[in-house]
Amino acid sequence: MRYFDYLTPDQESDIFHYLPSEFSNRDDKELLSYAVGAALYMPAIRKTIAEDILSKKIRGLVSIVIDLEDAVGDNQLQMAEETLRETMDKLQSFLDNGLLLHKSLPLIFIRVRSAEQFRKLLAILFDRLPLITGFAFPKFTASSGEEYFRILEDYNLSKDSDAPILYGMPILETSDVIYRESRPTALMDIQALLTRYRKYVLNVRIGATDFSSIFGLRRNPDMTIYDIGVIRDCVTDIINIFGREGNSFVISGPVWEYFKSDRVLKPQLRETPFEEMMGQDGLRLRMSYIDRYVDGLIREVAYDKENGIIGKTIIHPTHLQPVQSMYVVTHEEYIDAVSIISNSQGDRGVMKSQYENKMNEIKPHLNWSNRIMSRSKIFGVLHEKHNFTCLLADTQRAGALV
Repeated sequence: MRYFDYLTPDQESDIFHYLPSEFSNRDDKELLSYAVGAALYMPAIRKTIAEDILSKKIRGLVSIVIDLEDAVGDNQLQMAEETLRETMDKLQSFLDNGLLLHKSLPLIFIRVRSAEQFRKLLAILFDRLPLITGFAFPKFTASSGEEYFRILEDYNLSKDSDAPILYGMPILETSDVIYRESRPTALMDIQALLTRYRKYVLNVRIGATDFSSIFGLRRNPDMTIYDIGVIRDCVTDIINIFGREGNSFVISGPVWEYFKSDRVLKPQLRETPFEEMMGQDGLRLRMSYIDRYVDGLIREVAYDKENGIIGKTIIHPTHLQPVQSMYVVTHEEYIDAVSIISNSQGDRGVMKSQYENKMNEIKPHLNWSNRIMSRSKIFGVLHEKHNFTCLLADTQRAGALV
């Protein structure tokens, strides 16, 4: 699998200074942590998931979360588990018959409801687990998480040596994390647990929808999650605990719920980046995103990145390419990171950037540089003077999920 593999060779040559790398669920954990990127959620009762992957119906699909929790009604649970098994059987059949190549298989995750169901699915899907990258653990706490990761560790220690490692993705979304008085203890207890099981933790996910529900809140499409004070404060603390140097995890941002809405406030996308890249065509492209209310999503992803968050829960196919395009490293970021790392042997402390618009301090910016390099391996590096809009120029609208 590789990001932006739908581009032609000429388009790749025109857009990328450094192409995204190929990866699979057998690659190094650090690489996979970034590769999760924009993870599209689909309800497990959806019967055409395997066919959609085979036909590449959803353009840009790289990682998928098959949901057995909130997207499935309580009375649908048995049917959802049976449909999940059928989906995995079909994918294996497509692979065995040469209809689907392993390199075209997206990273597949399953969101479970409970540790009991997780254990059950490991047995039900045992011969299909090599197709799966990991499981998402909702309503994650230190107490519930202990059982999840103990089960996960037991599987990984007993699996065949040639089978890929299964990873866990805890979702922080419970009241003890959002409530001010219990948050420090809850987060520190979760951090201690995840540190113990670090080798199996792919990333830490933020469930802002459940957080908002606790207070009867729901951000409108003119706002980002960072405009909701009580959620912003909690997200800040999550980043503080799980994103700090020396014990950091890749943190994935909350879902953007809107794909169509009435506008109240001024559009969030500036005209200049679109006009400079594509002229009048760029301005028309900008309006198409504004009409579909994706401009708010792009603004929120920009805030995510500034706060050290890479990855996002996606609930609509039209959100994939805008989010993915925002993760591509700019040429300026890449040149700065390379320069800082290459001069980190102690001979220099500070120097002017090659773009001659800033000072690069070696020690303070080294951690940032390493993260930029990790991101560049997965999402690639743009040519000089290019921005994310060049990856949206020929966007085709993906079909809505049923």
